[in-house]
Amino acid sequence: MQSNIHAETFGFLAEIKENNDREWFQEHRNQYDRAWQNMKEFTAGLIDGLAQWDRYISVDIPVSKCVFRIYRDTRFSKDKTPYKTWLGAGISTAGRKLDGPEYYIHIQPGNSFAAAGYWRPEKDHLAAIRQEIDYNGARLMEIVNDPIFKKHCVVDTKDTLKRPPAGYGEDNPYIFWLKLKSFTAYESFADEELQGVDGLERVLQAYRRMYDFKLFLHEALGDE
Repeated sequence: MQSNIHAETFGFLAEIKENNDREWFQEHRNQYDRAWQNMKEFTAGLIDGLAQWDRYISVDIPVSKCVFRIYRDTRFSKDKTPYKTWLGAGISTAGRKLDGPEYYIHIQPGNSFAAAGYWRPEKDHLAAIRQEIDYNGARLMEIVNDPIFKKHCVVDTKDTLKRPPAGYGEDNPYIFWLKLKSFTAYESFADEELQGVDGLERVLQAYRRMYDFKLFLHEALGDE
């Protein structure tokens, strides 16, 4: 499977960072349209590839439900620039809006990455994940300490509580993980890697390395 993020797409994103206004955007609308089409085609390739081995992903997932619009919601933000300087997609059974484990792809010059996991689980889901860690933390340690996972993947541990969550003590052997408020792993990519003819395959390989981590979260939630 050969597909990639085009150099022109990165070029457009670099330019809109420097020219983030509606007049410039309208003058370069054709360039945006090509970048948007490139992103949709890349996302479609990811869906097709993931569906080959992740039972929670179907080839029928609409790309339109996965990709994030470039237009920013500025109503409650001090930053009134109208456009995002990145393109992204959330891939799950509910596209980008699933309340559960999913995949994410972020395309931004110098800051592209692929991620899998569950960002900010709602209360009951968070409790279920913490319970699974408490009961089955040894399995999670196997996953995150696997040599291939450790070589390529990073678990985001910045989103964390300062104190143990209710019902758990500092002496719990998995307290570091129990304090997390999000459970996501990611791999970063240079622009050149995603522009290569194997750009899509590189991302799919990254997702495959993160699959057991994502599966642990599905199992914690009792997903079938």
